[in-house]
Amino acid sequence: MGELDPPEEPAQSLKASSASSSVNGQIRYRSPSSAELLESGTTTNNNSDKMLKRPPPPRHESLSDKIRRHRSVLLVISVPVLLIVLVLFVMPSRSPSEAVLEEYEINNRKMSPTLRGSKNYAVIFDAGSSGSRVHVFCFDHNMDLVHIGRDLELFVQIKPGLSAYAKNPQAAAGSLVSLLDKAESVVPQELRPRTPVRVGATAGLRALEGDASDRILQAVRDLLRDRSTLKSDANGVTVLDGSQEGSYQWVTINYLLGNLGKHYSSTVGVVDLGGGSVQMAYAISKTDAASAPRVTDGEDSYVNKMHLKGTDYYLYVHSYLHYGLLAARAEMLKVSEDSGNPCILDGYDGFYKYGGQEYPALAFPSGSSLEGCRRVALKALKVNESTCAHMKCTFGGVWNGGGGDGQKNLFVASFFFDRAAEAGFVDSNVAVAKVSPSDFEDAAKRACETKLKDAKNTYRNVEESNLPYLCMDLVYQYTLLVDGFALDHGQQITLVKKVKYHDALVEAAWPLGSAIEAVSSL
Repeated sequence: MGELDPPEEPAQSLKASSASSSVNGQIRYRSPSSAELLESGTTTNNNSDKMLKRPPPPRHESLSDKIRRHRSVLLVISVPVLLIVLVLFVMPSRSPSEAVLEEYEINNRKMSPTLRGSKNYAVIFDAGSSGSRVHVFCFDHNMDLVHIGRDLELFVQIKPGLSAYAKNPQAAAGSLVSLLDKAESVVPQELRPRTPVRVGATAGLRALEGDASDRILQAVRDLLRDRSTLKSDANGVTVLDGSQEGSYQWVTINYLLGNLGKHYSSTVGVVDLGGGSVQMAYAISKTDAASAPRVTDGEDSYVNKMHLKGTDYYLYVHSYLHYGLLAARAEMLKVSEDSGNPCILDGYDGFYKYGGQEYPALAFPSGSSLEGCRRVALKALKVNESTCAHMKCTFGGVWNGGGGDGQKNLFVASFFFDRAAEAGFVDSNVAVAKVSPSDFEDAAKRACETKLKDAKNTYRNVEESNLPYLCMDLVYQYTLLVDGFALDHGQQITLVKKVKYHDALVEAAWPLGSAIEAVSSL
């Protein structure tokens, strides 16, 4: 059919009107009106009739039509979604350690989540009987030690200890000034007001008579208040009881070894031989803890419950006052009183000073001997003189904790390591060494056969003031291990001075355990 002539325009209009019309992007279908039918003049066509009587079937909308029809709703939904995706894209990712470890628990305390991402320092003074030492530690938000310079701690020590100033509290406090200044110098100035400082005095001050220790501690509190900007409080300057000292030492070594959070059988036991006291600490089962003997009022409990890295530990701890290495010398000299002592090297005649008292220290006429000194040590420890009221005892009638898996690996620290290195059966340049009690016996035998005049050349690493007592010290250590703590003569033990932690060595001493507690309570 050719082009339509102008008179046919009404028919074109009908076709347009009978087709679909679009309103606001929507397609609608309708039948033509009667006027349109009359005007069109096409009512005689049957096919047209059918077409006009039945409207065409609706057609399906395309995807683009649906999008146009719902574009306002889609716009409202898509804008927030795009904003969320953008924020997630630009946020920095967290490390695996940050995602896994949110909090560190110790002694039922939690580190505040607000401190995550910051460093936290702790300054701990170890005011021992043989000297004063300061330790500074820095922890990250995961309670891992981080470097202070090249090392994982600042460690400085001086001699003598606070107990040497029994009659002059101000001088005792003043002896800590140089240590305090060095400690503060490594703590960033802005962090000092929130950095806890603690002073833990041990057996040296415990042994002082009257109110001497109280007056010294108050002088130290005054020093920290007036001179330091560190965070101190009165309760942070105290005499540690033996239970605290032993517990902190156990925490320190097991923390450094990575044992905390594991089953108690995977931890190690600790024997810490200080100057005034010796502590034994190891984890026992809950059942053994429940059967621990009751103690009388004023005595330390045998068992401490601790919560460390999500795990409950029942820690057997006992401290033996007067049986640290320096205090034991006095106990052994009391046995001989004014007569000669078979533990003193041949050729010495003098006095031993400890705890503000003097004890005659005179060599036996025939010189020192292993057998004679062993008898003195056994008598000083009262190994055969005390009644054991429990199933198993150490010396002095003290319950031994029952033994078990927590004691099978024993780490022995402090003066045990020092004397072993000075006697020459442990390399002084190593931090850890495997030995047995028999090594102390062999070293004691050699020392006891040495005359004082020859000792200086034989034992070049021993301080001159300690030379007369070298036989005594080694015999006492052997007797303490074998007869005091009932270790087998050939049992392997680990002598520890420092423990490797990541890429550095850290002192295996109780202050780290105290620092962990102090920082965890911030």
